[in-house]
Amino acid sequence: MSVKLELYKVFKEVAEAGNITAAAQSLYISQSAVSQSIKQLEQELKTRLFARNSRGVTLTGEGRMLYKYVRSAMGLLETGEAKLIQTQELQMGQLTIGASDTVTSQFLLPYLERFHRQYGAIHIQIISGRSHKVLGLLQSGKVDIAFASTPSDTASLTTFPCFDTHAIFVAAADYPCDFSHRYTLEEIAQFPLILLERKASSRLYLEKYFLQNGLHLHPEIELGARSLLVDLAAIGFGVAGVTEEFVRKELESGQLCRLQTAFEIPKRSVDMCTLRDVPLSAAAAQFVSFVKESLPGA
Repeated sequence: MSVKLELYKVFKEVAEAGNITAAAQSLYISQSAVSQSIKQLEQELKTRLFARNSRGVTLTGEGRMLYKYVRSAMGLLETGEAKLIQTQELQMGQLTIGASDTVTSQFLLPYLERFHRQYGAIHIQIISGRSHKVLGLLQSGKVDIAFASTPSDTASLTTFPCFDTHAIFVAAADYPCDFSHRYTLEEIAQFPLILLERKASSRLYLEKYFLQNGLHLHPEIELGARSLLVDLAAIGFGVAGVTEEFVRKELESGQLCRLQTAFEIPKRSVDMCTLRDVPLSAAAAQFVSFVKESLPGA
């Protein structure tokens, strides 16, 4: 097909020039090479494409029909090449990111704003989901970059740690507990607990830690939204298991108070993930650079 494409390029040039010599000059090849290309194409298509005359050549009826399609095809190829160059130069394109609403609001917003201001022609799509979901979208090629909490299977991924997260327990300031007391795991497990639903990676991580210490968690309330977790804890419904980094405003304002504990749950990391063996688009590569250059360890 690549050989025939070259023949069509010669055919198009001859059709537009109406002259073998002029076409050869335009293509920077010899007249004999042009003539041979036309002859080869006519043989392969089993039809005569040009009629020769004293002033040059003109298209036959079959040649005129073919020319319309060749001109259109060549135009599309040229447009495709131009669009590809524009994409590489970030003059157009699309970037799709997978991240939870919390990570987007608490971490990604400054990067998104900066990227959008600098590359306004790039269409940015954000697909919301917890770590497990966005990693699945990354593996299936539906997102370019995924932000997830400490991926367990990294064999096919390139990961870059963005920030650490710490699991803590909080309650309303007037909740009937002793905020100066250092609670044990057993004591925490006895509170009316408010936790995220089980498909949340932070919930699974919390449960795993308690199970490793021989305790099962039986939450009073399970929720799908972190904001509701905070709201119900703030009005005294119980003790909430939350990510410290995502409730700093509520802690600083006094809306929530942290319970002291005699244990410390190991920290986790929210990582920027891309597929290891799949080249990034120009837009995705630039966004990855935006994030890396502002973080320690880049």
